[in-house]
Amino acid sequence: MTTKIKFLKPDDDSFSSERDALSVDDAVSTFIFNPHHSLSLQTQRERLPIRQYRDRILYCLENYQTLVLVGETGSGKSTQVPQYLYEFGWHTKGIIGVTEPRRVAAVSLSDRVATERGELVGETVGVAIRFINKFSENTMIKFMTEGILLREMLADPLLSQYSVIMIDEAHERNNLTDTLMGLLKKIAKKRQSLKIIISSATVDAELFKDFFNFNTKKAGKDTSVILSVEGRMYPYEIFYLQEPCPDYIQGTIDTVMKIHQKEPPGDILAFLTGQEEVLRAVNALKDLLNEMGREDMQVLSIK
Repeated sequence: MTTKIKFLKPDDDSFSSERDALSVDDAVSTFIFNPHHSLSLQTQRERLPIRQYRDRILYCLENYQTLVLVGETGSGKSTQVPQYLYEFGWHTKGIIGVTEPRRVAAVSLSDRVATERGELVGETVGVAIRFINKFSENTMIKFMTEGILLREMLADPLLSQYSVIMIDEAHERNNLTDTLMGLLKKIAKKRQSLKIIISSATVDAELFKDFFNFNTKKAGKDTSVILSVEGRMYPYEIFYLQEPCPDYIQGTIDTVMKIHQKEPPGDILAFLTGQEEVLRAVNALKDLLNEMGREDMQVLSIK
């Protein structure tokens, strides 16, 4: 049963008078934005907040073995850092590997990076997830799930074909993430040439820095460093539900429709927890639009 629930801003006692109460079944993260579709990909890359930190990132990797990179969602960490490493020549020392906790993220990020480079996935930029392997001997930037990298460790315990390993979305801290970082710490002790990047939007940076700072006495200095990236591409507002609801997928659908009907023209980005939930929401929205006879909204999904 759907109930009327008001969204509250963190610093308000009541919902904004300019917005109506939304009919939802759970909290959902949504952004309304107007991307500059007319801009070239290179221009978009230059405008990302991560761009001004490019030289600092490269400097940190030259002088430290582990970099803990903390930056807000939308700053460009996942797509730009691997390209900065490639442009600086790290690919000549081995593959630049990037792990993602979800298959959808690995596929979408590889597509984006390949597009920015004017290539197809499987050339310089590749992806490896369960049941899908798109890479070749020319692949130098490889996106994969954490499970894939763990499986590769069985055949190559020192990950000798990699020059850099980037653990993206480290804040999720699932079993695979913790296992992977524990093994990487052991590998890093034997392979000081291997560089490790721990990337996240919200993470206990000092905890990870201390965990990988294992050669302090021998080297006479820290082997890990923290770099914080400030800024994001689009402004946003945060609202909270007053109480939880059982069906967050239906909540997503209701919220998207309410935003579409009440807000000015723009795009709506809705986050869900997995591919199955995304497809369910997309199909439900398409059916709802067909029933209403509306053609003023296009529903897309990341595959």
